[in-house]
Amino acid sequence: MPAKNIMIQGTMSNVGKSLLCAALCRILRRDGFRCAPFKSQNMALNSGVTPDGLEMGRAQILQAQAAGVLPDVRMNPVLLKPTSDHRSQVIVNGEVLGEYSAREYFAMKKELLPGILRSYDSLAKEYDVIVIEGAGSPAEINLKEDDIVNMGLAKLVDAPVLLVGDIDPGGVFAQLYGTVKLLEAHERSRIRGLLINKFRGDVTLLTPGLSMLEEKLDIPVLGVIPYLRLELDAEDSMSDTLSRRSHDKPADIAIIRFPRISNFTDFDPLFPHPMLGVRYVQEAGQLGSPDLIILPGTKSTLSDLRWLQESGLAQRILAAQRRGTYILGICGGYQMLGEYLSDPDGTESEGAIFQVPGLGLLPVSTIFRQNKTRRLVRGTIREGYLSGVSVYGYEIHTGQTLEGADPETIPVTARGNVCGTYLHGLFDSGEAVDRLADLFARKKGLPQCTCHSQDRKLVSQQQLDLLADTCRSHMDLERIYGIIETWRSAETV
Repeated sequence: MPAKNIMIQGTMSNVGKSLLCAALCRILRRDGFRCAPFKSQNMALNSGVTPDGLEMGRAQILQAQAAGVLPDVRMNPVLLKPTSDHRSQVIVNGEVLGEYSAREYFAMKKELLPGILRSYDSLAKEYDVIVIEGAGSPAEINLKEDDIVNMGLAKLVDAPVLLVGDIDPGGVFAQLYGTVKLLEAHERSRIRGLLINKFRGDVTLLTPGLSMLEEKLDIPVLGVIPYLRLELDAEDSMSDTLSRRSHDKPADIAIIRFPRISNFTDFDPLFPHPMLGVRYVQEAGQLGSPDLIILPGTKSTLSDLRWLQESGLAQRILAAQRRGTYILGICGGYQMLGEYLSDPDGTESEGAIFQVPGLGLLPVSTIFRQNKTRRLVRGTIREGYLSGVSVYGYEIHTGQTLEGADPETIPVTARGNVCGTYLHGLFDSGEAVDRLADLFARKKGLPQCTCHSQDRKLVSQQQLDLLADTCRSHMDLERIYGIIETWRSAETV
């Protein structure tokens, strides 16, 4: 018998759909159900690698962890990674299909739908419940034609919908009411409950508004979930971590916020450490005199390298390195630290680029080719100020960097106070975090920190439990389970 399902849609992006899907996955797993997440089309620059070396969105990887299953590209068959304001790399079933403009992609969506449904149907044969995540808002009326991710998908797989609104910025009643009223009658009939997310304060003060909303829409409010600060991966660049500009901790770490920054969740393990202060920098005047400058991953290395040079940040970074500031480059940031970069096939740029200078801080060079490297990595760093640290993570990049690193160890290139690596998840084991804390404590003449960072995998599991416990306490799960168990739309009766 195919799996039952439930879909979480939102009034807009960043209302918390991804984490609420993760919460439902964890709750269902604890209650004895075999469940899997599913998002037909995801647009995000935070992606990860599955055990079989394929690429999918990190939100669905987190949801798979919540469900206690291995990440599988069938859970996210289409991933869009923006390369500019008008174009995206399209990844289908974990492999790069190509780079397309928005108009080109909309024209090809129908062709992708059979594959999306095959992925869903194959998961539905293996699990009891599929928890489906929508994208953006179902009321984006300019995008409703040939929709494959919100109500269009809900109809195809006959899923009931819970609609989520974010109360934190204000206007949640208008969000929910307006979204429902912009839908067609058959779409409104799928919405079986409303959820209000990120609430701060006394929930009894909401009661009059909740009653009025239920009366006007004839849809029950099935939960008011409190605002939670969780150490879990954010899905995209709307994360509030990217807006951090200051801190009050002893060591200062400045991360360059590239226009196309990707996999910024690499740095989440740094934030909790009492020694390490982390901030993001977008302008040359913001850099100051940090202890460590990190050049993170980017989906458009050559474009963001040009931005780095034109903004004046490149010159500031070089000057800081000469003064003894530690420099770390990851993935695209690592490529920028080299002698030169070339793109003869136009993989990273709109035309062929045969050679552009990098920052010249590492004795490496990068050439971009069509093939993408995707692999899980575990080992010990052998070079530089992080030598001896045990780490795990993954590589995901198109550029091939000539470096001469020992293939039996973690591929890190180091020279003096500069290190570069392709490894995403460098700080997840916790050892690299503690190494930096010890390094800066010695540099500043401070006592060594006695705390030790936890492994990120353990932290994620603890945080998922907290998320699930909170949602269980603030959602009407009896009614939600009833919706899952009994739903059949009028169109299928």
